Amino acid sequence: MEVPKTTDGLQLRTGVKPVWKQMLDWGCILLASPAVLIIGLFIALVIRLGSRGPIFFYQDRVGQAGRTFRLYKFRTMKVNAETDSHRQHTQQLIRSGAPMTKLDVMDDPRLIPFGSVLRATGLDELPQLINVLRGEMSLVGPRPCIRYEYEAYEPWQRERLSAVPGLTGLWQVSGKNRLPFEDMVRLDIEYFHRQSLWLDLKIMARTLPALWDQCADQRVAKRAQATSASEEISKSVQSVRA
Repeated sequence: MEVPKTTDGLQLRTGVKPVWKQMLDWGCILLASPAVLIIGLFIALVIRLGSRGPIFFYQDRVGQAGRTFRLYKFRTMKVNAETDSHRQHTQQLIRSGAPMTKLDVMDDPRLIPFGSVLRATGLDELPQLINVLRGEMSLVGPRPCIRYEYEAYEPWQRERLSAVPGLTGLWQVSGKNRLPFEDMVRLDIEYFHRQSLWLDLKIMARTLPALWDQCADQRVAKRAQATSASEEISKSVQSVRA
């Protein structure tokens, strides 16, 4: 069997999606479908009332073995929002070794009303269940990256593309935004070598607590930002009076 290659010729160790993983994906989606439908309709209504434009957003992502596929999300940003800031932020995180803090942890003017909440809770990712059903993703696995992120990887870092990408994963439940880029890569590679039914179930069980921690971190960051802004205003007022 020929070893799959990425678009630039890099060989990756991949395999057929295990039967247990396929059954777990389909079984969980089937059980959760009534709740997913209700929540999805509510989110669609929030987006429609809060912002002009489409309800869904799609973007080409790099998945297993460097293959490109179309990923679906609920739209959380204004139509035609600029992307250069995200590209620069991502490249800086890869180079600096700083924690993988998202741009939208702070007030991001590109976000639509309630967009920050949808992103922090992961609810904007629900349409990716379509990608799971199509076999492009799994419920558990490394997050699929954007092409310009992939192009910044070193050769060893591209091994994280050996696994089928997922909605949640070992990195997400091990600290996520508190960890630097290289830790994310190592955890994703570790998952590929250790993946099993038991590990997937453990990761899924830890996902909701991890999302809660992420929301708490965002609240703390926004409070700190508000305090800093208030202090700056106070200093400006004092300097004017002086």
